[in-house]
Amino acid sequence: MGPPHRFAVRAVTFDIGGTLIAPWPSVGHIYAQVAAEHGHTGLAPELLNQQFGSAWQARKDFQHTQAQWAELVDATFFGLIDAIPSRTFFPQLFERFAQPAAWRIFDDVRPALDMLRSRGLRLGVISNWDHRLRPLLRGLNLVDYFECLVISCEVGCSKPARGAFERAAKLMSLAPETLLHIGDSPEMDVQGARAAGFGAVLLDRDAGEASRGTIRSLRDLGHLITG
Repeated sequence: MGPPHRFAVRAVTFDIGGTLIAPWPSVGHIYAQVAAEHGHTGLAPELLNQQFGSAWQARKDFQHTQAQWAELVDATFFGLIDAIPSRTFFPQLFERFAQPAAWRIFDDVRPALDMLRSRGLRLGVISNWDHRLRPLLRGLNLVDYFECLVISCEVGCSKPARGAFERAAKLMSLAPETLLHIGDSPEMDVQGARAAGFGAVLLDRDAGEASRGTIRSLRDLGHLITG
């Protein structure tokens, strides 16, 4: 492991899902709860998590539309229940994930955002998400940290496309090289950001140890940013 790369930047942008927040207790738990409310009891959250993971990995060019979410939910429940969620309880499930109670903020998020803001850094969001994100961030009391929110459903392009990152730089009136992007996806966040001229750091909270270009906690950002 080499010495950590340090960044002289004016602003930091963040991915949302898996970086700042995560479903709580898990996707599978929420799916099982909503299914049980509609008569489909006894579904194991762990199995639903597995099936969701497989269905998610199989999706290419996911644009976070409601129709695509319905297809993903149907694939998650395939073989487990006779009813097709998209024709039954999918609307209630979709709405459940719009609620703050379905999400948790990682413990390192607020301390890191407070620290960055105290050092005069401007903050933004670049996220592949749908129309539920803005009200969700308000409900989680996170939205006021961010000067700009670049959300794929609003700007018409998704990470890792350069356009998503370029939109953030334009909104903040900053040159791309003065921005640093943080996210948990090597492809969507790190490769996408670097292709657009941003600095980028991968967040991997499960890593055995930090390596060059990777951090295990958002608290580590204080050691990487020089100004």
